[in-house]
Amino acid sequence: MKTQKKFIVITGGAGGIGQACARAFKNNPLIITDYSQEKVDNTVTTLSKEGYEAIGIACDITDKKDVEKLVEFVLERGVLQGLIHTAGVSGTVQDLKKVFTIDLVGTDILIDAFYKIATKNSVAILLSSMMAHVIPANEAYDPALENPQAPGSFETVSRFVNGSSDVMYNFAKRGVLLLSHKNVTKWGEKGARIATISPGVIETPMALKAAEEHPERMEKIKQATPLKRHGKPEDIADVAAFLVSDAARFITGTDILVDGGVLHNLKKMNHG
Repeated sequence: MKTQKKFIVITGGAGGIGQACARAFKNNPLIITDYSQEKVDNTVTTLSKEGYEAIGIACDITDKKDVEKLVEFVLERGVLQGLIHTAGVSGTVQDLKKVFTIDLVGTDILIDAFYKIATKNSVAILLSSMMAHVIPANEAYDPALENPQAPGSFETVSRFVNGSSDVMYNFAKRGVLLLSHKNVTKWGEKGARIATISPGVIETPMALKAAEEHPERMEKIKQATPLKRHGKPEDIADVAAFLVSDAARFITGTDILVDGGVLHNLKKMNHG
């Protein structure tokens, strides 16, 4: 019997962190997915030229039918080794609903769909954010963050964000942490794992655009970072590769903060 290919599926695979994550899996066949087929094709072409085994399919992660198509695409070709979910938007989109839907509802839809094809040793790695850690636990909104597809969840969370899409981003990313906790036992029953990575400021095209808008804020964060630099996409990709690997076989339901140590200092600055 021919052994099935074990795929690493990367959402947001055309983005800065997504492409870095792809490059961290030299020995695995890759499935790259992103919103635009053109961007997917360009990324697959680039990776293939670099010697990676990569194929791709466009997918809108907020559309259940599209996500089902993605899952079918994986199943037709092999089995799920790892899902690295990097797709998302920042608060710069200035649209509360969009941030909530893409960053949190989309994550929930993906977890549910990929759970169906998870097997022993499958791993789901979700990208949260260090900013998730500035939102405290609260019974007024946590149930809505844990159940983002439930009617009224968006409205509940919206009451706490003062109309700011940046704050909504922080809440949505807290929701990602909560979804990992909520699903860890269910995934564990299959021998599968689920974990989150919380990046700090990472120099991706998206972040560099934000830096142009708030240069003084970005410099302040850099100075407050114990390692005195912003992160690179590879800093996240290497942690994702570790979490998918057998070296992390007993790690599940947890979050790894990859922020150069800045979160502790930001919290001090905010309280000071």
